[in-house]
Amino acid sequence: MTTTTQLMTADELMKLEGPYRYELIKGELLTMSPPGLEHGVTIIVLGSLLFQHVRANNLGIVCGGDTGFKLNSNPDTVLAPDVAFIARERIDVISEGFHPGPPDLAIEVISPGDRKAYIEQKTALWLSLGAKSVWNVNPKLRTVEVVRAGGERKVFQETDELVDDTVPGFRVPVAEIFN
Repeated sequence: MTTTTQLMTADELMKLEGPYRYELIKGELLTMSPPGLEHGVTIIVLGSLLFQHVRANNLGIVCGGDTGFKLNSNPDTVLAPDVAFIARERIDVISEGFHPGPPDLAIEVISPGDRKAYIEQKTALWLSLGAKSVWNVNPKLRTVEVVRAGGERKVFQETDELVDDTVPGFRVPVAEIFN
């Protein structure tokens, strides 16, 4: 006996409604429940800090967690990081629909239910599909792991200053992200 999985397209994903967040990996739908309060606050704080820096220095755009990035076609892969940065020189036009291609920086805030294997898989996927770096933000441990496309990894503790040249000149005390 064989089973057939019905693959979904990015266009079909765009039409989905409901209380969940959705992503596609190679046409397979992933359904995620809404994150908790700590997760949401962390996204807003870090996103605001990044947005202020990017806007003040005309570096590009910062987008929130509802922004989908179409990374592959046939079958389609669409991911939505919690926060993303796209450098100015990579922005042609801001249009409706999913952004074609990856952001320069994908920020994922780790939820209590996220498993390490899932986080590693998603980080590797972002990087293999063109992101320059991924920040895995862990509110529970109060850390930020920066993983770069070349394989370099660095964990920033609460007493450190977060720096990643994917966003030129951006520096912030890690403790500020979690307050």
